[in-house]
Amino acid sequence: MDRSVYHEFDREQWKQLRTSRTVTISKEELRELTSLNDRIDQKDVSEIYMPLLYLIDCYRQGFLELRQMKDSFLYRQSVKTPFIIGISGSVAVGKSTTARLLQNLLEKAYRDLKVDLMTTDGFLYPNAILQERGIMNRKGFPESYDMKRLIRFLTDVKSGKREVRSPQYSHEVYDILPERYDVIDQPDILIVEGINVLQLPANHEIFVSDFFDVSLFVDAEESLIRQWYLERFEMLMDLAKDDPTNYYYQYANGDRQEALAMATQVWETINLVNLNEFILPTMGRADIILHKVKNHYIDEVLVKQ
Repeated sequence: MDRSVYHEFDREQWKQLRTSRTVTISKEELRELTSLNDRIDQKDVSEIYMPLLYLIDCYRQGFLELRQMKDSFLYRQSVKTPFIIGISGSVAVGKSTTARLLQNLLEKAYRDLKVDLMTTDGFLYPNAILQERGIMNRKGFPESYDMKRLIRFLTDVKSGKREVRSPQYSHEVYDILPERYDVIDQPDILIVEGINVLQLPANHEIFVSDFFDVSLFVDAEESLIRQWYLERFEMLMDLAKDDPTNYYYQYANGDRQEALAMATQVWETINLVNLNEFILPTMGRADIILHKVKNHYIDEVLVKQ
């Protein structure tokens, strides 16, 4: 990635950008928002997310002003369309925590606005289709997503349609939930989180990122992401040991070392390949990059010039 197109801020520099706006969040709320094996505290909120909140608002004010000027120039009646934030990054890097925390902070900062969150996991093909196509071992790769359906969903949302449905995915059963949906109904702000949101799939004239008004990428060294992935796998096993319906139950009640060896192989043959071939190459398309080091500590923020 070409860093020359970004302004680079270490944590000390970034936290100096804090504005007068302060959003309070309790330790209990942070615990509920934090994904397994992730870490976030109130200092992170103050030093990282408060300046980030202000920067995102700068993008949003530009979005609102441009929309108003275009509608006036074109003599077009204004249609309510959401400001869309895209969040990408590797499996296990903590992008889901970032997405949920941003939603919480935006809701508190702008109490008159409706802020929704959705994940692109719901647009994975069901396991039955992946197995039928012989690509179950490519789950998470570009070809495992129903991109036409995802593009149609975002088109409907961006055009202001009411009650647009997004399929639900369960990490507990490791599959799409039949006839279960989340409904996105004309939010003011929509956060779209997923490993594939900045990718440029072949044979598509429109890309997911075309709908974004600002995009974030959560980054860390590969060795750390691998460690976090395996630690999370162990935690998921521990949570599933008494639940036969859980995908991880079979591993939780089998040989633990064999399970960890399997998880390591999945990382090396699937997730690492996906990271290097399809996720990391998209980082340079992000407007903002949050870089993490040990213990999910954000040490650097990059903002595209």
